[in-house]
Amino acid sequence: MARLPAGIRFLVSFSRDQRYRAFIFGLTFLLYASFHLSRKPISIVKGELHKTCPVLNGESSKERKPGGTGGLPHNESHCGWAPFDRDNYPRLLGALDYAFLCAYALGMYLSGIIGERLSIRYFLTAGMLASGAFTALFGLGYFYDIHSLSFYVVTQILNGLVQTTGWPSVVTCLGNWFGKGRRGLIMGVWNSHTSVGNILGSLIAGYWVSTCWGLSFIVPGAIVAAMGVLCFFFLIEHPRDIACSTSPLPHVRGCENGVHRLRLQKPAGSTEKNRQVDPEAQNLLPAEGKRSIHPSDVVVVADGGGGTAAISFLGALRIPGVVEFSLCLLFAKLVSYTFLFWLPLYITSVDHLDARSAGELSTLFDVGGIFGGILAGLVSDRLEKRATTCGLMLLLAAPTLFVFSAISKAGLEATVAMLLLSGALVSGPYALITTAVSTDLGTHKSLKGNAHALATVTAIIDGTGSVGAALGPLLAGLISPSGWNKVFYMLMLADACALLSLVRLIHKELRCLGRPIVELVPFKEQ
Repeated sequence: MARLPAGIRFLVSFSRDQRYRAFIFGLTFLLYASFHLSRKPISIVKGELHKTCPVLNGESSKERKPGGTGGLPHNESHCGWAPFDRDNYPRLLGALDYAFLCAYALGMYLSGIIGERLSIRYFLTAGMLASGAFTALFGLGYFYDIHSLSFYVVTQILNGLVQTTGWPSVVTCLGNWFGKGRRGLIMGVWNSHTSVGNILGSLIAGYWVSTCWGLSFIVPGAIVAAMGVLCFFFLIEHPRDIACSTSPLPHVRGCENGVHRLRLQKPAGSTEKNRQVDPEAQNLLPAEGKRSIHPSDVVVVADGGGGTAAISFLGALRIPGVVEFSLCLLFAKLVSYTFLFWLPLYITSVDHLDARSAGELSTLFDVGGIFGGILAGLVSDRLEKRATTCGLMLLLAAPTLFVFSAISKAGLEATVAMLLLSGALVSGPYALITTAVSTDLGTHKSLKGNAHALATVTAIIDGTGSVGAALGPLLAGLISPSGWNKVFYMLMLADACALLSLVRLIHKELRCLGRPIVELVPFKEQ
């Protein structure tokens, strides 16, 4: 019998459960990367919607009349695309960002609650098909020669609403499949979908931005819709759906609530009178056959004929750490999304590059973000201190942004170096909070193993962060006319506020050193 090829031997060395987990990891990665792929074109096209008028024979090209019919001449003979060719173009472009992000922030809270009560696969598929349609609709404005600001704003609002189906769904699905042991590293690698999607979106949009910017939206829209079809046919929501074993949650030794905790087994019949009660371990959701401490925080939903408890909005807010990390993400996402929507235009103004070159250069920020997210996850797993890891990166990010604003005007080489470093430090905390931290809190010990809070907690944290994501680009649009330096000062202030939001949690984590508590758990004979 011939020996199997090395590649096949490698594949069969993995168990059935491991193969399914790898498949879900890759599929959810691609699904959410496509969402970010469709968000990036607007930042690339901004430089084309408003262009500096070249001087031709003593008069600007803006004074020339279009030589032809249809929408194409606007890109050839006009300075930009009406209504974005006006002097107040930063505010008009900022309105597009604000419309999308406000709708996204408001819709996120609702999507998390709905997502817990519907099938993730159906919910996510519907959202991706609708998002693909609205993304393409924005690009159709080019081909149909549409110059109404309200058309583009309404399209952005609708797209923002339907895109809220994505994040709670994919995080919940991934949380169902992967345990807590190396969650920071696994989700740090997985969260690079954000940067991969931004990079692909920049390259795709940049390819057509100078010739036919409508395709910069239509092609990403088609990709999102196609991924929605894949989601419908292949997404597996939970290991139990295909009789896979649930991933173990190894947490033998950890740091919780400001103390080191060491678990020791004891006989099941032993007394627990002297066991120390942890106030953060109180039931927020009821265990089987037991009443909840907070009955108003529990909603019973049908699930295959049985009743399962889904946590309410207020119940999720009671989980320790949700409020602090939500506020931190608000400011961290403000910084990240300001770069997402305004970085290409900043590079155009500073380094005097065209829209396509600026878009390609801006991908370096996302390359740095990939390494930052992985590093944050790896360090937080090793230290078992999520808040401290975020705080350290935020502390380094503020001076880095100051240096970026100071030396990026010195030349292209300086811009490249600072894009990579800033991307790592800005995206690291953002990536860690939206993935590992959200999943940790959604499966907090106070929930007693009930995972129905995961989508709601994820939506609360990311929804609050999306408020900052809406404010950042809006403020950048209002401030940038008076100088880009002021925009960077605003970003540094936001980083400082994000750090202050975590001070209490960082203090608790640092108190862990040298304060062990022995906790006895029932011992079951084999």
